[in-house]
Amino acid sequence: MLNRRILRTKVFKTVYAYAENHGMTIKEAEALLELSCESTRDLYLFMLSVVGPLTQEAANRIAAAMGKFNPTEQELNPNMKFAENSIAPLIVGDPDFSKIVSRKKLSWEPYDMFIRHLYEKLRERKYFNDYLESGDSGIEADAALWAKIFEREFEDNPELSDILEDMSIYWNDDLGYALSWCCKTVRSLGKGERWSLLPLFQSEMEGRQGYDSDRTFVFGLLRSAYVNFDSFVDRIDELTPKWTRDRICTTDLALIVCGMAEAAMQNAAPVKVIINEYVEISKSYSTPESSAFVNGLLDKLINVHQ
Repeated sequence: MLNRRILRTKVFKTVYAYAENHGMTIKEAEALLELSCESTRDLYLFMLSVVGPLTQEAANRIAAAMGKFNPTEQELNPNMKFAENSIAPLIVGDPDFSKIVSRKKLSWEPYDMFIRHLYEKLRERKYFNDYLESGDSGIEADAALWAKIFEREFEDNPELSDILEDMSIYWNDDLGYALSWCCKTVRSLGKGERWSLLPLFQSEMEGRQGYDSDRTFVFGLLRSAYVNFDSFVDRIDELTPKWTRDRICTTDLALIVCGMAEAAMQNAAPVKVIINEYVEISKSYSTPESSAFVNGLLDKLINVHQ
């Protein structure tokens, strides 16, 4: 599931935590990294599990309208296409999915108001109404709709952001990535495949036999950064006489240390790739000036030791 970019980001965050708390042991750092990796898959499970409650909300609204004292003709003959979509039973009714979601205590029940608000928004969307009125029916059409919902309704949603922040400190940054896997999952269900728990690392996924282990990579990178942290910082200080460690942003320091740590690993990626990766990460987590700073320092620090 997790690709190299997100793994590098998670190591960077762990190294940042170590830079802020130098008393952290390597075992504590590894446990923090493991938890961070697993949390992304948990977020994927939580977001995918919204399919059941949102479908049920639609069914409940229809039933309530039909039970009114004086329902309209439209309420007596509702469009059941979404309320009876074929994707929801494949997820809700999957015993493996239900078991793992229950074990991890991932539930939308405390957030029923969010589900109501989400359904109200859906009813106003053109793509949703086009789906209801379309003559296309069946599992592929249902899967395509759910993919659009995951693509369009959750990112940049303040209400959801508050929920995720309350549930886990790791989740908000990983939402886009988790949603991309939700889209892939519903599309695979639309092709007749059954749900199965995604391996935590992409190198463990079907069809990737022979690829270098992502688990070995991510924990090797963390150890390289942890063990060599002080010596890497000393080298950074040598190249930045006007910028003592106290004056360098901790975020930039952690990014540069991670780049140096990866370059020092056996079978490391090309230098240009390593530098570009941490420059890209800096654009999301540091200051506007950081990308040039990280790029320049890594170029000097890595290439001078090649």
